[in-house]
Amino acid sequence: MSDALNPETPEELVETEEEPIKQRKNGLYPGVSDELAESMKAGWADTELRDLEPIEQAGHTADRRAALSARFPGERLVVPAGNLKTRSNDTEYAFRAAVEYAYLTGNQTEDGVLVMEPKRTGGHDATIYLLPRSNRENGEFWLDGQGELWVGRRHSLTEAGTLYGIPASDVRELADKLREATGPVRVVRGHDAGIEAALTDKVTAERDEELREFLSEARLVKDEFEVRELQKAVDSTVRGFEDVVRVLDKAEATSERYIEGTFFLRARVEGNDIGYGSICAAGPHATTLHWVRNDGAVRSGELLLLDAGVETHTYYTADVTRTLPINGRFDELQKKIYDAVYEAQEAGIAAVKPGAKYRDFHDAAQRVLAEKLVEWGLVEGPVERVLELGLQRRWTLHGTGHMLGMDVHDCAAARRETYADGTLEPGMCLTVEPGLYFQADDVTVPEEYRGIGVRIEDDILVTEDGNRNLSAALPRRSDEVELWMAELKG
Repeated sequence: MSDALNPETPEELVETEEEPIKQRKNGLYPGVSDELAESMKAGWADTELRDLEPIEQAGHTADRRAALSARFPGERLVVPAGNLKTRSNDTEYAFRAAVEYAYLTGNQTEDGVLVMEPKRTGGHDATIYLLPRSNRENGEFWLDGQGELWVGRRHSLTEAGTLYGIPASDVRELADKLREATGPVRVVRGHDAGIEAALTDKVTAERDEELREFLSEARLVKDEFEVRELQKAVDSTVRGFEDVVRVLDKAEATSERYIEGTFFLRARVEGNDIGYGSICAAGPHATTLHWVRNDGAVRSGELLLLDAGVETHTYYTADVTRTLPINGRFDELQKKIYDAVYEAQEAGIAAVKPGAKYRDFHDAAQRVLAEKLVEWGLVEGPVERVLELGLQRRWTLHGTGHMLGMDVHDCAAARRETYADGTLEPGMCLTVEPGLYFQADDVTVPEEYRGIGVRIEDDILVTEDGNRNLSAALPRRSDEVELWMAELKG
């Protein structure tokens, strides 16, 4: 990986706090001749894009901003995208814009900021603040580490205004504007320390949390664009699961990482990325809820718990889990446990409908699992006692689902009364994912149970008359799973 134009004097070309590029004069740089500096200023074609159309979701993002404006009249609202984060030395992690920012703009650019300025006549004027094209006069585009020669072309402010349907301005001027601003201000915190510093004496944590809560709750009900994106994410995820089944023999010869890499390839080819760290848990690793090390053995006769999701280019992610027999066939005990989880999931999915309490699907699934544990003699009944005391949780461990959207655990900042204690509405999308996990060192269960973990997870959209399983294309019933795997393996 190249680190400088002049390998003999790379340190001389690095921008410093004392001598930022924008303040250097006459094109003169240490280690760069005047002739080269002058040469790099000229001879470049006009690349402005003049036939752009607004992005697909521009109408939806405008509606979202209108709802935000109505909720906070007369207040300046500041929503940053966030900044690049250093991975090591002078390399950065891949950037992912803050969800609140991407939800309101459709833009995914680092350092971007949406500002909603209140109008005297009511409502707000929205401006998206972005880095403009790299300056070629002062050498920024080829000498700055984030110049376009190094990291690629970015849209001009005019282009951005067309794409996102929001007037665009230079973000480098924003901090000073915010320092001089008067009147009530709210900011989404945790993404841009520089912007927050400019607002230090103008905002309060309580008022800012109200803004964050509103933007989280606004995402509870998905519009038609969001539903299409979620279905797209799920469809790619289904193909990713099929990819994995086809290479299980290769995974057996290597490790869980072969599975991880196989699914990642599908995510990168068809989407933006994986929506979260893939859980490729074979054998006893399946009993670890968030096993993302993925460095263990894949053995015939054991189970593979694969929990993975493709994220689309607009940040909507699937979240699907299947527990698969590595050799293609469940043994008797594996099937018994798997079928119990399937029955619990069926009960949970049936409870997802408009007007139902959010917790209903969890309660329905937990009851089935508690019944099975009592039936198998692993916990003393009756079932009502087990549920009242939560005794089943030793083996069920987690809640049965969560909201899904631009975050895999979407709407996490929503108030309890609108989410966990709320009521389901058409357009909500959530996971239903019961599981049973018998730890390898759990001496309270028969030895043959130990090290078996099963989870089945699907993405469920609440509809006007019930629900739709977005991930129904992936088989769930044990006999259907075996048939599906046999067909894929040929």
